[in-house]
Amino acid sequence: MAKAIDYAHALKKLFHRKSVVTLADVQRALNVTSRTTVLKVLRDADYVSSYNHAGRHYTLRSIPTFDARGLWFHGEIRFSAHGTLRATVVVLVNQAPAGHTHDELEVIVALRVHDTLRSLVEAGQIGRERVDAVYVYVDTESEHAQAQLQRRRETTGAARTAVAQTAALEPSPPLDLARVVDVLLAVIHAPKDNARKIAARLQASGLSIDDEQVEAVFRQYSLQKKTARSRSRPSRR
Repeated sequence: MAKAIDYAHALKKLFHRKSVVTLADVQRALNVTSRTTVLKVLRDADYVSSYNHAGRHYTLRSIPTFDARGLWFHGEIRFSAHGTLRATVVVLVNQAPAGHTHDELEVIVALRVHDTLRSLVEAGQIGRERVDAVYVYVDTESEHAQAQLQRRRETTGAARTAVAQTAALEPSPPLDLARVVDVLLAVIHAPKDNARKIAARLQASGLSIDDEQVEAVFRQYSLQKKTARSRSRPSRR
């Protein structure tokens, strides 16, 4: 009992200094080498492990301020109130009124999810249906899945109509300098993303911006090779 109290006190001091720790940090704080002991102490303290970096980072459930989706980012380290990346994706898909696409999920969790989605579909933990040439991931419960797909078709159709009407009236207005900087910073952080993904990432952070505006910035700064529309031209020689 005394040992358990000492461990709990040492762990409290450690997390007072650092919000996120590694197994080695806890071993040093407790002055033990046993992985089993460390994990038991963390479990008793109600820990959460990161869903990226192979789960090598730990925090206490009482420390993060999880967002509405149950996510918390500490620099490049990602945590979820739902646990693993697989569990998190299942919850995100099931809770989404219109399901989620691959690109939407990558923006939300800030991580590649292609293999995770494939394995979840194969395991029957989420469903997948094509809507307007894009796969939408939905609940496995049939009635809810149909409601999600109906909502997706409605929002996709409304968005397409709005874009067409707007394009017929006038092009998207140019971005102010602050938004241009936001686009360029997003490109620096995700240099392989095309204009569509950059726009989705910025929209997810709450900015009002569309693909056309992002592509305009790409053209202005000679970044056309990153856009969704650009393709390599065949040589004329």
